[in-house]
Amino acid sequence: QAFVLEAQHRQQTAAMAAQAQAHSLCLSCSSTPPCSWGRRHSTFAYCLPHSPFLSVSLHRRRQQGYFSIRAADIDSDKVKPHIADTVLSKTNDSRALNQLLGIKGALRETDKWKIRLQLTKPVTWPPLIWGVLCGAAASGNFHWTIDDIAKSIVCMIMSGPCLTGYTQTMNDWYDREIDAINEPYRPIPSGLISQSEVVTQIWILLLSGLALAYGLDVWAGHSFPSLLCLAIGGSFLSYIYSAPPLKLKKNGWIGNFALGTSYICLPWWAGQTLFGSLSPDIMVLTVLYSIAGFGIAIVNDFKSIEGDRALGLQSLPVMFGVDTAKWICAGTIDATQLSVAAYLFATDKSYYGMALIFLVAPQVFLQFQYFLKDPAKYDVKYQASSQPFFVLGLLVTALATNH
Repeated sequence: QAFVLEAQHRQQTAAMAAQAQAHSLCLSCSSTPPCSWGRRHSTFAYCLPHSPFLSVSLHRRRQQGYFSIRAADIDSDKVKPHIADTVLSKTNDSRALNQLLGIKGALRETDKWKIRLQLTKPVTWPPLIWGVLCGAAASGNFHWTIDDIAKSIVCMIMSGPCLTGYTQTMNDWYDREIDAINEPYRPIPSGLISQSEVVTQIWILLLSGLALAYGLDVWAGHSFPSLLCLAIGGSFLSYIYSAPPLKLKKNGWIGNFALGTSYICLPWWAGQTLFGSLSPDIMVLTVLYSIAGFGIAIVNDFKSIEGDRALGLQSLPVMFGVDTAKWICAGTIDATQLSVAAYLFATDKSYYGMALIFLVAPQVFLQFQYFLKDPAKYDVKYQASSQPFFVLGLLVTALATNH
């Protein structure tokens, strides 16, 4: 903040000095220079009448034969605190938003409901919600009626806030020792929420998600509770991903692929099952897309290297080092989408294939612009800028395979 304030002050001073010279007046004779140049006046003061920042005086020193320009005295305490308060206010607003979204750089919060929301990491919900939309589009049976829109919204709530919230809360609970090293400010390691409150939240979110899944089966008239089975399977996969003794995340290959499957396959399958039925080509494509999800999951491992290494978790950055892992990450994301594009070309869906290639191009650019330079530093910026292109590619694929 000190650097920001100093830079702002220097810019303002320079700009006002230039303006003073351009529109200067001699206060002694009220004329623009040149005037008497010292025959009648020893000092010419050039001022900005409405500026509290600057008053520039031009002195003629007969003995030395040169002029000096000096900044007039101002009460800087009246200026800088105002700028500092503005900068601090914007910073706190940004950190408060980070707290609600559940990402790093969060403001320390004491409100229990905000802490509960932070544990569910709302920033991770959009891919699941989008996955439901892609599944509905791929089914070919979604119509813009109130009934179908309501069904899709309930399915999104089940996939996002409920079951993803359950997964994230449980993951934070089992990662509390790692977070105490990597992110000690998070709610559980910092003691902002108790053990019983966390466990209660896990159960409420899980049971709510399963109840919504069963309700959707009844609503859709399914003879077999396929959505409930998907919800149970996904919840079990989330559990063994985070919890011992299996704790899939201990191995970077298995854990990240399980995570990619959860974020891409399961919501897509839920959306398509709600309005139609799964087909073999859709299952192959979504599993293939899960390899890209595997690459995206690696992005989150770079900020946790220290804690993962200390607790024996074999994430890819720990196993291969940062330089190798970042290329594995970027390569799997790009190669997967290009493979899907090739499949679309091979099945006479050329326009969709071209659209997908055009959406891959900016992702590659952003990888070189941010991620490959410093994965730990630019992870959030890279994800925020590249994810929209990735999820649009998912929708393009869904529309191409519309049944």
